[in-house]
Amino acid sequence: MTDTEKITINIVSVDLGQIDLLVKEGFYSNRADFIRTAIRNQLERHSDAVDSIKSRKSMVIGTQVYSSRDLLEKKDRNEKVNIKVVGMLILTDDITPQLAQETIESITIHGVFKAPEDVKDALKDRIS
Repeated sequence: MTDTEKITINIVSVDLGQIDLLVKEGFYSNRADFIRTAIRNQLERHSDAVDSIKSRKSMVIGTQVYSSRDLLEKKDRNEKVNIKVVGMLILTDDITPQLAQETIESITIHGVFKAPEDVKDALKDRIS
């Protein structure tokens, strides 16, 4: 799997026991397989809602990457960006805190935000 993130969940012992039973009986290869399948099923069940929200809020679903070059182009055109991502946002290591502040008006991220710590710090009041 590519671009995966590790999460931790708390689950009651009875639910975990039922998952283990299904794994033992061959329905799933392991606990993680069960959990990934359950998550995919729920996301599929709510896909219309996600599509509607994405459209209404002009959000990118997937991975969005901004580099220093991208932001310098925005700066040259006196444009600011409002970044809205469901998935992963990556601000590359060549972006300085000053450039980020000059060009990024807001960030809405539902998922993973990867950027240099000093850039995240510089933008902390613009992230929701």
